[in-house]
Amino acid sequence: MKKNGQFAAGGPAGGVPAVSYSPTPGRPPGLEVLDLPGLAARARQRQRPLTAPVRPAFHLVVAVRGGRLECAVDFTAYTLGAGDWLWVWPGQVLQFPDGGGDGADATVLVFPTGFPSAATDALIRAWEHAPYRLITPDPARQAALLRLLDALVEEHAGLGDLSLEAYVETLRDLLAVILVRLVHLADPRRRGRAGGGEPFERFRRAVEEDFGRTHRVEDYAARLGYSARTLTRATRAALGVGAKRYIDDRVLLEAKRLLIHTALPPAAVGERIGFAYPTAFSAFFRQHTGMTPTDFRTLTKP
Repeated sequence: MKKNGQFAAGGPAGGVPAVSYSPTPGRPPGLEVLDLPGLAARARQRQRPLTAPVRPAFHLVVAVRGGRLECAVDFTAYTLGAGDWLWVWPGQVLQFPDGGGDGADATVLVFPTGFPSAATDALIRAWEHAPYRLITPDPARQAALLRLLDALVEEHAGLGDLSLEAYVETLRDLLAVILVRLVHLADPRRRGRAGGGEPFERFRRAVEEDFGRTHRVEDYAARLGYSARTLTRATRAALGVGAKRYIDDRVLLEAKRLLIHTALPPAAVGERIGFAYPTAFSAFFRQHTGMTPTDFRTLTKP
């Protein structure tokens, strides 16, 4: 069950802390399979409890088998029940306001971007920009996914049964089937979409690196060696929106993250995301949301 709404939480004045991927000591890097208590223990080791907002630099896929789990991804709150899957992508702001659930039973898959194969990454990449993170399969597909998940859990526990290379490839292949199925369930209309190819992928990476410095399509086109028209066509093929809209949406997302999860003044938020003047940031934010940054922050407080 999904509950959409604004979610606010206090954060450090300097920004939302990033959490890097770190494998369990004694295990090969690539994939961690945890339950909620295990996830909470890992968070405590990093002195960042699950109740605090963080920005993981890795994927988390949460499969709820029973009970209820409250969480928030960016500024959307979710209530997960049995049969729900939540996929959090690197760089998103994640928080568990109830500290990981009251008796919820869930399996959590943690893996860095480089663990799935290049072919799998190409198949799942389109869902990085989905507005919602929650997937609720129908009973037949849920049963199939749980069989795959149980097999993955069993193989993950079987370290030493295979050579290290075979072990890692077994985990990678089982994970790939789960991820591809989840993407298809999230939006079956994406099947057959051509995507934006290499131009969009390079543009996407460049925007992540530079949206705090420039919001102009022409600047990215010059950096990447494409025309602005090529980037617009590629972005529209991948996401159905133009390149300028993609940049603006990314800037707006970061503004909302900082306004909700940090104590930075609006002027400092605007400066971080590339606005030289507070008035320019306020005008941009009002144009896209219908309210000022201050009003947005006030309305999202509990």
